[in-house]
Amino acid sequence: MRRLLLRLAHTVALPAVLVAVWWLASDDSTDVYWPPLRTILETFPDVWTGERLRADVLPSVLRLTGGYALAAVAGIAVGTVIGSYRRVRAVCEPVLEFLRAVPPPVLVPVIMLFAGIGDTMKIVVIAAGCVWPVLLNTVEGVRAVDPVMSETARSYGITGLARLRSLVLPSASPQIFAGLRQALSVGIILMVISEMFAASNGLGFTIVQFQRGFAIPDMWTGILVLGLLGFLLSVLFQLVERRVLGWYHGLRASTRRSR
Repeated sequence: MRRLLLRLAHTVALPAVLVAVWWLASDDSTDVYWPPLRTILETFPDVWTGERLRADVLPSVLRLTGGYALAAVAGIAVGTVIGSYRRVRAVCEPVLEFLRAVPPPVLVPVIMLFAGIGDTMKIVVIAAGCVWPVLLNTVEGVRAVDPVMSETARSYGITGLARLRSLVLPSASPQIFAGLRQALSVGIILMVISEMFAASNGLGFTIVQFQRGFAIPDMWTGILVLGLLGFLLSVLFQLVERRVLGWYHGLRASTRRSR
């Protein structure tokens, strides 16, 4: 219980300090673009009603989920193949480096030409940006499989899907989850950017509409919602990661204790 309270205090301490600094720094503000935090918080419940949450936040979360899941599946599958075969890696690496260097927001107009302006375009944009951290980390994780364990598996006749399931993916999973964590933050950014182009709902669309209508406190409430969404998704990801990689964290903890 004490450890849980200590961890909660560490989690809340910095956000509490930042909110206090923001409150004090903006309390006397008369700048229309920099309203007091007190005004923003008073506006919050009037703007983000249950109806608006269903109309704007839920579609954004669904688009993010679709694009992120697509990127995760494609990145892990392709990355496993590329990491497992040296010749495939030699052929694909120059192309991957070229495509990775292209900023995903630049692809939004191109994707709009092929996918239209609906949800498909937004999901594809999110997937196109999220796939690279997952793919590249998967490649490195697969390449880093212990050669001794690989030879042991081969000696016992563990090949094909059994080797992939029992050795390759478990060994690469810490690196894969590192890529998934990076992809989550990229996905949130691309979710907002994609909704600023020819959208009729979503967090990005709503924030831009507030800005164009000079509803500045309302705009700031949208930014707060976006930050809270990112925080909640990060906490959820950590819970999943700890559940899936429990063996890995336990191994690291035992290693530290033995030192």
